[in-house]
Amino acid sequence: MSRQCEICGKKRMIGHNVSHAHNTTKREFRPNLVNVKAKVGGTTKRMRICTRCLRSGKIVKA
Repeated sequence: MSRQCEICGKKRMIGHNVSHAHNTTKREFRPNLVNVKAKVGGTTKRMRICTRCLRSGKIVKA
């Protein structure tokens, strides 16, 4: 499974760690995903969604 929200499609982003001396190294920002049981089309389905989708009410928990 990829680290991606099944509702909004949010996935990892690539950026830099920047030190005080402005040395840069690669890093990644990961979305905050949780496993939930959600009602989808009248049935219950396990999904990995980001907490922003969960908090904004884009799904209904089973």
